[in-house]
This record gives sequence, C-alpha cells and structure tokens, in this order.
Amino acid sequence: MAEKHASAGHPDMDYPEHERTYSMFITLSKWTTIGAAAILVLMALILI
Repeated sequence: MAEKHASAGHPDMDYPEHERTYSMFITLSKWTTIGAAAILVLMALILI
C-alpha cells in the first residue's frame, strides 16, 4: 500500500511509518472488539 504513495504526497511524510501505525490501530481495534464481545458472552453465561 505504501508503494501507491511513492510519487504522490508531501515529501516529508513518512508513509511506511504511517502504514505501520494504521495497521497497528486496526489490529488493536479488532482485538479490543473481540475481547469486549468475549467478556459480554462470559457475563451472559455466568450471570444468567
């Protein structure tokens, strides 16, 4: 995905770092959502 930005954009923009940061954000968001869903399922099983 960083290859698309090689000739476009601001020359001071660190596109590889931007891509890594965005990838980490997506990964953490995914695992946070999965963790919250798991907690809710466990609460439903235990508290009912």
